[in-house]
Amino acid sequence: MVELLIGIYAAICFVGFRVFKIPLNKWTVPGAILGGVAMISLIMLTMNYNHPFTKQARIYFLTTPIMSYVRGPIVSVEVKSNVPLKKGDVLFRVDPEPFEIELEKRRAGLADAEQSVKQLKSAVDAETADVQQAIAVRNQAEQAFRRVDEANSGARQAGRAAPFADVELENRRGTFLAAQAALASAAVALEQARLAYDSQYNGVAVAVAKLRADVRDAEYDLEQSVVRAPGPGSVPQQTLRPGMMALPLRPVMTFVHADEQYFIAAFEQNSLQRIRPGDEAEMAFDALPGQIVKGRVRSIIDAMAPGQIQPGGSLIDPSTITGSGRTLAVIDITDDVSAYNLPGGAEAQVALYTEYWHHFALIRRILLRMKSWQNYVFLEGH
Repeated sequence: MVELLIGIYAAICFVGFRVFKIPLNKWTVPGAILGGVAMISLIMLTMNYNHPFTKQARIYFLTTPIMSYVRGPIVSVEVKSNVPLKKGDVLFRVDPEPFEIELEKRRAGLADAEQSVKQLKSAVDAETADVQQAIAVRNQAEQAFRRVDEANSGARQAGRAAPFADVELENRRGTFLAAQAALASAAVALEQARLAYDSQYNGVAVAVAKLRADVRDAEYDLEQSVVRAPGPGSVPQQTLRPGMMALPLRPVMTFVHADEQYFIAAFEQNSLQRIRPGDEAEMAFDALPGQIVKGRVRSIIDAMAPGQIQPGGSLIDPSTITGSGRTLAVIDITDDVSAYNLPGGAEAQVALYTEYWHHFALIRRILLRMKSWQNYVFLEGH
């Protein structure tokens, strides 16, 4: 903007010397030059500190790399370039047949596991019946053994001959011991059947819970064969075609979010103490020659890229510190610009007007408008 001020002052001097016939001598010419230098310097210093200006400003937008989370050939592409989309709209589809087959396998395995749980319950019931039967057999064998043993013991105490032979007593004892062993074996089998049946996770048999998780995993893979828009927006450059291979974590297109755009301007740190949220802003977009767009400062980002530190194995080397860095101001555009074609990434020149030395803001406004008129002139291709 210095060149504009110099041009304006030169025009004033020309009018003064030629129109008003101010004589050219050793006093008037040096006085005009020194006065111009002092005046322009004062104006620029006051404006730069209190009403900062920058050429580094543009509209930023958020993008999402679109990728498939499953592998397979692409069978259809629904999205078209620059067509507005809603959240959930289909972008493209991966061949679902392999995932449908896998899902059917896992559902069949789940059904088999659920049937196996019923069989485990039947096994518990059967082993319970075997234990009850073994108890009855053991009790019967014990009673027979006790009866023979007590009869022989009573007869010997009375001095009589034993009514049962020793061989029969030993047979009864063997039958009783065999029945006890059979009962112990049946009890072990019942415990094993109960452990198999009672093995649960969150109230469900472990095998069934695992296969249900496998089924959900297969369902998720099948759902991921259809890739959808993450939000309102569009795909500006769509080159995907059916027959191409989708690979996990490999982007195939870029999605531009329509509901998240930011206008950000970068200012020198010198004027940082003057800028406040709510300050008036004016923008001269390169894409809108002769137009001034108004806005308000939303916030000042309290971090600059040159100051960032990331964990690593090296210490900070002061000799590598270069560049002063600029402070970023997020600006809300208050004018209605829907009638203009302002794509994401559009550049602009921005002036902020603070509450300090507000009379100098008029000069900044004039200069910004002159800058906007200059946008009519560009010589690319000539």
